[in-house]
Amino acid sequence: MNNTRLLLKSRPDGRLGPEHFDLRDEQLGSLTDGKARVRVLYVSLDPAMRGWVSASTDSYLPPVPLGDTMRSLGVGVVEESKSDAYQVGDWVTGMTGWTKFLDVAPGDLSVVPQLASIEDYVGILGLPGATAWHGLVVEGQAKAGETLCVTGAAGSVGSLVGQIGKALGLRVIGIAGTQEKCDWLVDELGFDAALNYRTDDLSKGLKEFAPNGINLHFENVGGEPFNAALKNMAPFGRMIFCGFISVYNGEAKDTPPEMTAIVRKRLTLKGYVMTDHFDTFPAIFQELGKLMMAGKLRYRLDVTEGLENAPSVFNKLFDGTNKGKLAIKVSDL
Repeated sequence: MNNTRLLLKSRPDGRLGPEHFDLRDEQLGSLTDGKARVRVLYVSLDPAMRGWVSASTDSYLPPVPLGDTMRSLGVGVVEESKSDAYQVGDWVTGMTGWTKFLDVAPGDLSVVPQLASIEDYVGILGLPGATAWHGLVVEGQAKAGETLCVTGAAGSVGSLVGQIGKALGLRVIGIAGTQEKCDWLVDELGFDAALNYRTDDLSKGLKEFAPNGINLHFENVGGEPFNAALKNMAPFGRMIFCGFISVYNGEAKDTPPEMTAIVRKRLTLKGYVMTDHFDTFPAIFQELGKLMMAGKLRYRLDVTEGLENAPSVFNKLFDGTNKGKLAIKVSDL
């Protein structure tokens, strides 16, 4: 059996690209007792991966070693098994990496129920859904009647945060980077309002939408959208930090905002990463499944076929040209 992997060759200074990877074709040997062989179907492309390839060790995960398969989340199907933990035909999810096949031991990947389409386990029933629910409900303690602001609102996490917020009875304003995305948020996803950070006066728009201030803010971007939200927080508001995509490539400085609002308004600021909470995924997916069945969650995938295209496609996350959850289709189910 032939396998293809993408190995990290060098660390980027700026954007990640094909020049930072080696494409490796290799012949797989026999499966070892106690393991299962998984064929990868989709791999997820996420902003956090830019940090995983840096040399910095001051993060929640160590850097991907040079010469190793690029780290990523993915979903796959068990092709062969010599393990009681996996049966042939099982759907599995977890850290697959940029590879067509991988051999796993018990606990390496999680078996998921085949209750939805396999693509749903890249999005709503994958890391984006878990991140959105946990950040909003557990960390943010969202309450009906509150006003919620979401940056990166048309992205894989932000679009779900806003919809979950609406399902829980919050007023929701999203901040995105194009008018098409803003229209999608309001017309199709049910956000109450949306602002275009490239053309709108964010501080003015937030003030008009929330004259009494924002109760709960969900941050994905950093930069001016974050600064505008901070200026417009309500007293005792909460700010939940999921990411700062605007500075991941080193193309923009992480300029600190005017921080006195934190004291004046007695704000709570909290960051989180979902690698700390894998044990909560099953319970979260039960809740998201209920919302899906009730027709309260919509989602779109931006899928490119071919593992070899992953390095080129990755930067759509930073150009803002992706339309929905960015993923690579590695093989058919």
